[in-house]
Amino acid sequence: MVRIADTVRRPVHPWSTTIHELLRYLEEIGFQYAPRLLGIDDEGREMLSYIDGESGGAGWAKVVEDEGLVAMARLLREYHEAVRGFRPAAGGGWAAHAGAVGAGELICHGDFGPWNLVWRGSRPVGILDWDYAWPAPPIHDVAYALEYVAPFRDDHTCLRWLGYTAPPDRRRRMRLFAEAYGLSSTAGLVDEVIAQQRAVWQRARRLATQGRQPQVAWRESGVLDAAVERIRWSRANRHLFE
Repeated sequence: MVRIADTVRRPVHPWSTTIHELLRYLEEIGFQYAPRLLGIDDEGREMLSYIDGESGGAGWAKVVEDEGLVAMARLLREYHEAVRGFRPAAGGGWAAHAGAVGAGELICHGDFGPWNLVWRGSRPVGILDWDYAWPAPPIHDVAYALEYVAPFRDDHTCLRWLGYTAPPDRRRRMRLFAEAYGLSSTAGLVDEVIAQQRAVWQRARRLATQGRQPQVAWRESGVLDAAVERIRWSRANRHLFE
């Protein structure tokens, strides 16, 4: 990925035709938080509009305070409402997912973490990295986000790497996010988080087997093994969230 002027150039994947259809749909309905697809450049890369703001590692600090946490949940709900009627015609499929949209499913973003949002202050103004969008129940995106913003991480990781000044009240943060998204209860959410952790780990393994990057690098560097340990941690520490 590289930025050139007001565009971002990214590699194309076998499933990119479907992602491009999704981005065009979001543009057509006026959803303002997705980058616009501008075409394919002479090197075969997709060209996307650049969204100005903070993203990547800077995103972690944005969700430590309630304002950013709640804003992220509301943006996820707004995206889900926007995409609820979308059914792709393209035959490119999805990353490690060949199926169509099933009953009760919509096109989840699939990687809705604070690093993939563009922030201006405590307000998210854009959603990045749509490569892992796929058909799933909406709760998958909610659970994926909660893994990172509750967060399902130990106190040492929260204090040293994620911007917290004290161990987080994970149960309270789950409730805040769920309410802001529009859920009436947090019942069952811990199981949903653990299920999506496993699903994302399995997807990464499949993509690594296909020779895809960065999943191959993750497998070789031990990132996928670390994901298994995080699943074990979530199971052993569910009392912190329930």
